[in-house]
Amino acid sequence: MLNRAAKPFIKLVERYLPDPYIFVLILTLVTIGAAVAFEQQPILNVITQWGDGFWGLLSFSMQMLLVLVSGFMLANTPLMKNLLGRLAKLGNTPGKAIILVTLVSLTASWINWGFGLVVGALFAKALARNVQVDYRLLVASAYSGFVVWHGGLAGSIPLTIATSGHFSEDQIGVITTGSTLFSSFNLILLAILFIVVPLVNRLMMPPADESIIVSPDKLHDDPMPSAENARPADKLENSKLLAVLVAFVGIAYLLSYFVQGGGLNLNIVNSLFLFLAIVLHGTPKRLLHSLQQAIHGGSGIVIQFPFYAGIMAVMVQSGLAQSLSQWLISFASAESLPVWSFISAGIVNIFVPSGGGQWAVQAPVILPAAAELGADVSRVAMAVAWGDAWTNLIQPFWALPVLAIAGLKAKDIMGFCLVQLIVTGIIISLVLRFV
Repeated sequence: MLNRAAKPFIKLVERYLPDPYIFVLILTLVTIGAAVAFEQQPILNVITQWGDGFWGLLSFSMQMLLVLVSGFMLANTPLMKNLLGRLAKLGNTPGKAIILVTLVSLTASWINWGFGLVVGALFAKALARNVQVDYRLLVASAYSGFVVWHGGLAGSIPLTIATSGHFSEDQIGVITTGSTLFSSFNLILLAILFIVVPLVNRLMMPPADESIIVSPDKLHDDPMPSAENARPADKLENSKLLAVLVAFVGIAYLLSYFVQGGGLNLNIVNSLFLFLAIVLHGTPKRLLHSLQQAIHGGSGIVIQFPFYAGIMAVMVQSGLAQSLSQWLISFASAESLPVWSFISAGIVNIFVPSGGGQWAVQAPVILPAAAELGADVSRVAMAVAWGDAWTNLIQPFWALPVLAIAGLKAKDIMGFCLVQLIVTGIIISLVLRFV
């Protein structure tokens, strides 16, 4: 039944959803037009805002590229490939494969969003080598687990407001993760999603005669190069000692960082992935071969992120994001404010796909409204966090690493993700309102 219900969404997306690059170009023009029409901004001012912000995500772009590259290199080590392969054998039927990849992705995304994106995609490829299952749904299932990231250990909004000195501390103080990430309503919501999301993916599974199966031959990585030592340079490239010594320095730094109380962030996760990859590949030559396999999938990140930086700059500087949020919460009550904050965050996220950046945009609107209405600030903050994670299901921005690893287009998976958007949106709204 759910498979039949999903078919119109799948066909709609396959027919009309363009490549993510086209999507970001259209989004750029829509944002500029909206700033001129609704914020009464002179067109030249808006273009200046866009141009000034165009390179504002260079550091973040490199971080995202390294999420893809370092995660791929780590998962492409003999040890990790063996572990993923063994785990993939548990998914020996199409239905089991769909449920298993969703659960693994949900768990990994709860730990860290970058880890979840990479592991989910690579595990989907491992499963597709062992069982004949619709590859589009398998990869969509891997990506659907990303919906829980902002309610997990690396959620940027709850971690921000739990940090002393955050920009809203004078309004709300420091709110510990016990009131956000580990609150009863957030844990209940996570438990429900860990049950519902895999089941929905399983119920969308098409019949065998309608499934798109990818040949396992197309999913295998290139063989590792042989270790030749004809030249002195070859001995360096195949030196295990050199790799171990450099990795030891990196791992020693990470141990010192955590002992001194440091927490997880994107740079630390990338460092951890990279140094482990250096150790587990054994030689620089094997690592560089894996890098060559990984890097070609990062082209979408390189070309698209500057456009999203320009969009974010226009949304913030023109006042468009604030106006959108203000309008959506203008008819809220103390009880319904979390739900409207969730919906507004979901809409704003399509234009500003950055959890930390989105909080900077919406906090000046959401927090005064919460204070005026007497709403639960921690619940409202988590509502914005969940709204940011929710519409990532149909925002190609975050799907780029997954699609690059899987070798698919956004239109291949977004129909399934659109169904999950509807289902999870209802669940999150109900929990925020009534639990």
